Amino acid sequence: MKKQDNTYRKNFLLIIIFLILISVTFIIALFVSYSLNAKYVENEFASKKIDVMEQTIKPYTSLFQNKIPEITSYQGFLDSASAAKYADSVFHNYNFVKRIVFYDLQIGNQKNTAIIKNQLGISIKSIYHYWPKKGKVAGLKIWNTANEPDFDQMAKKLGNYINSSDTAHSSTQDEIFRSFYDVKPGQISYSNILRREDVKILRELQKHPNSPSFSKQNMMTFFINPYLLKVKNTHKELYQDVTVEPVVYDPPDNQAGNLITELALPGALSDYKLYFKSAPDYLTNEINRRFMPIGASVLLVYCFLVLIGWLIYRNLNVNIKLFKLQYDFINNFTHEFKTPVSVIKIAGSNLSGDSELSEKQRKQYGRILNEEADKLNELMNKLLSFTQLENKSINIKIEEINVERFVKSYIETFRIKYPDFKITHNFHEVHPLYTDPVLLGSIFQNLMENAYKYSHPKNKELHINVSNTKRNIVFAFRDRGIGIRKDELPNVFKKFYRIENQYNQNGSVGLGLAFCKELVNFMHGEIIVNSKVNEGSEFIVTLPYEN
Repeated sequence: MKKQDNTYRKNFLLIIIFLILISVTFIIALFVSYSLNAKYVENEFASKKIDVMEQTIKPYTSLFQNKIPEITSYQGFLDSASAAKYADSVFHNYNFVKRIVFYDLQIGNQKNTAIIKNQLGISIKSIYHYWPKKGKVAGLKIWNTANEPDFDQMAKKLGNYINSSDTAHSSTQDEIFRSFYDVKPGQISYSNILRREDVKILRELQKHPNSPSFSKQNMMTFFINPYLLKVKNTHKELYQDVTVEPVVYDPPDNQAGNLITELALPGALSDYKLYFKSAPDYLTNEINRRFMPIGASVLLVYCFLVLIGWLIYRNLNVNIKLFKLQYDFINNFTHEFKTPVSVIKIAGSNLSGDSELSEKQRKQYGRILNEEADKLNELMNKLLSFTQLENKSINIKIEEINVERFVKSYIETFRIKYPDFKITHNFHEVHPLYTDPVLLGSIFQNLMENAYKYSHPKNKELHINVSNTKRNIVFAFRDRGIGIRKDELPNVFKKFYRIENQYNQNGSVGLGLAFCKELVNFMHGEIIVNSKVNEGSEFIVTLPYEN
C-alpha cells in the first residue's frame, strides 16, 4: 500500500517567490526614496537661499527700520556733537556703514535759500562728514555747501510733503517712505519726519513772506559697503560657499560641474547679490546623510516582512511536523492495538467455536488472552500516566529504596525476558534513595527496553553505572546500539517523535523517551543523552536523594 502524502507540503518555490518579491520591492523603494530625496535637496538648494539672505541682511534691515528712524526723535535739533555720537553708535553696531553725512538744515520764508517751493525755502546751514577711525569717530565739516545732489533730491521731497500732506490724518507708511527716504545703490538718505503740527507751522510761514522765520530740520546720508556684510550661511548643509558679488558678476567656466544659484540684495544693496556655490559631491553627501534614516526605515520594514515570512514558514513547518507526528502516532498506535486485538479475537473465536479443545489448548488460548490483554493494559496505563504527569495530577509515594537491590532486580528481570541481552553494572558509594519506586521503575523499564530494541541482533549490550554527587544520584545507561544522529538529539525527548530507522518501523508510538523525560522532571531531576551513530548511546539520569 502506498503511503499517503501529507496534507501540508513545503512549497519552497512559493517561499523563494515571496523573498524575491519583497526584495525587489525593497530595492525599488530604496531607489524611489533616494530619487525623491535627491530631488527634495535640489529644490531646497534653489529655495533656501532666501533664508540665508534674510539672516545676512538682518543688520541692514535693523539699520533701516530701527536705527535710522531714531533721527526723528531729535526733531531737527541735532548738532555736530550729538550727530557724531549718533554716528559712533551706528559704526559700532553696523560695520558695513563706511561713512555718514550730516546735514543741518533750516526751513524758512526767505527767498535767498537754496530750494524755494511756494514761498518756502530749504537751505543748508552746515554739513559734517563722519567715518570710523581706530574704534572712534572722525569728523570733518564741509564749508562748501553747493552741488549737493542728495540734499536737492530730499529738499524737493520735503517741500512737496509740506504742501500736499493732509494734516487732518496721520501719514501712511508709503507717504512717509516717499517723502523722507531716498534709497539708492550704496546709500540711504533720511530726513526727520515732520509732525502734523510742524507742517501746519510751516504752512503759516508761507502766508507771511515779509516776516522772516525759520524751523530746524536734520538730514543724514548713510554710505554702505555691501562687502562688509557678514554672510550668515544658515544652511551649510546645502551651500558650500556663499559670497557677496556685484550683480554684473559673471563666474568663470564651470568645468567642475558646481551647482550655482544667486539672489539679488534689496534696497541700498541692490547693486550686489548673494552668490551660492556647491560642489556635486557636497550635495551628494547631504543627500546620503538625509537618506540614511529613510533607508534604515525601509530596511526595517523589509526585515519585518522577512521576519513575518519566516514566522509563517516556521508555523507551517511546525504544522507539518505536528501533522506527521500525529499521523505516525495514529498509525503506530493503531498497529499496537490492532495486533493484540486480532490475537484476542482469534483466541476468543477458537474458544467459542464448536470444536472441542483439549485442556492444553484451552490453557494455551487463555495464556494468549492474558498476555495480549496485559499488552493493551500496559499501553493504556502508559498513556494515562503520561496525561497525569502533564497535568501534575499523579500522586507520588516516597519510599526508601535500596538502590543496589533495586537495580539488580531489574537486571535479572530483563535477563530472563531477553536471554541474549548482556547487562553489566557498577556501583560507587551509593546511599539509600527516597523516591517513588514505581516511577523510578518506569524510567528503568523504558531505558532498558530502548537499549535492547535499538541494538544490533548480535550486539545487545547495556552497562548501568550508578554513582553519586553531593546531593544527587546518577544513573548512566550506556549501550552499544545503533546510536542517534546529532541533528536528532534535540528531538528524542519530544512527544510522538520517532527516529526513522530499520528498528523503528513498527511497534512504537514515540512516547517512551518523552515519558522518561516527564517522569524525571516530575521527580525534580534531569536526563541527558550522548550518542554517536553505530557506536551507541548513553542516557544519564540525575535525581535528588530526597524528593
